[in-house]
Amino acid sequence: MRTIVYADGGCDPNPGPGGWGVVIQAPEGTVELCGGDPQSTNNRMELTAAIRALEHFPEGAAIEMRCDSQYVVKSVTEWIRGWKLKGWRTTTGPVKNVELMQRLDELAARRDVRWVWVKGHAGEAGNERADRLAAQGRRQALGLPPRPDATPAALAALAPAPPAEPAPRGTAIPVDGALGLRLARAAKQAGTTPQAYADEVLRLALDLGPDGLATLREAARTRKAPAA
Repeated sequence: MRTIVYADGGCDPNPGPGGWGVVIQAPEGTVELCGGDPQSTNNRMELTAAIRALEHFPEGAAIEMRCDSQYVVKSVTEWIRGWKLKGWRTTTGPVKNVELMQRLDELAARRDVRWVWVKGHAGEAGNERADRLAAQGRRQALGLPPRPDATPAALAALAPAPPAEPAPRGTAIPVDGALGLRLARAAKQAGTTPQAYADEVLRLALDLGPDGLATLREAARTRKAPAA
């Protein structure tokens, strides 16, 4: 039996402050998630919603993912295969939002996901609720308080997780202030979020291994060294 999941996201204006929302209709009860980004796009928020939803589930989980974004559904079911064969490129250039696409592909490959497009704002309760959660996430990104009509579940979704509780995937790694600032600057130059950039850097470091990192670091030092 598949767990029904609704994922939605968007920005206002686009690009601009954005939010994403997820409604998971689990057998033990409904789970609601949401968050936001002060500077994003509609497509990035739609992708983030689907990613956060899949991250909630263990590998092998059977899910029916319902999205009102043709961009998300067609990316996974039609386009990604061709992009991967071409080195994550399209006929006009690099795939947009590639780090999010790669993360979504990675998560979906490890789960049994049925992707379903649903018409937005057509009265489907789960989709409407995910849309409202996305709006709450956007308010959070702007530093605004939740709307007065926010439910306890939505408020809980907006609240930061307790420090002792593990994240849905991986292990939280503390970053000092100076390194965090460098990370934020690098992510801005790359046109992505600090979290997505950090994930990509960490995956690259793990792929290279200690010897590869040492070689790369030495090459960087050589480039920075002043000419004799």
